Amino acid sequence: MASIRREFVVGAPPERVWNAVAAFGAVDKVLARGFVVECSLQEDGAVRALTFANGLRAREKLVTMDARSRRLVYAAEGGRTTHHNACLELHPDGAGTRLVWTTDLLPDELEPAIAQMMDAGVAAMKATLEGPPG
Repeated sequence: MASIRREFVVGAPPERVWNAVAAFGAVDKVLARGFVVECSLQEDGAVRALTFANGLRAREKLVTMDARSRRLVYAAEGGRTTHHNACLELHPDGAGTRLVWTTDLLPDELEPAIAQMMDAGVAAMKATLEGPPG
């Protein structure tokens, strides 16, 4: 199983970052503007339908949202992966926040494509979280 990990720091306090991460159905507006261009909640808020800037569409099911540990876990459904589970964790880092984003997926051959998307997602999260509220 491929495992991709991205760790990065944003110049925003953990409370602000957690509020953006916890807005599960508004990732396109408050967390990763420009990377996710459309997001809508389905199934009583347990699933989000996403459209990415590259045209890819995905459905992600909320697995865990733990405000105390500032940890969000979701699983992608459908598409080319047979398994896709991701976790986003937040940690205070000076005046900012360190984010750790880990994705486990099958088949392994999709690792380069998913890693490239995650890199674009990291850039969008940094720009969104460090920029003016949208």
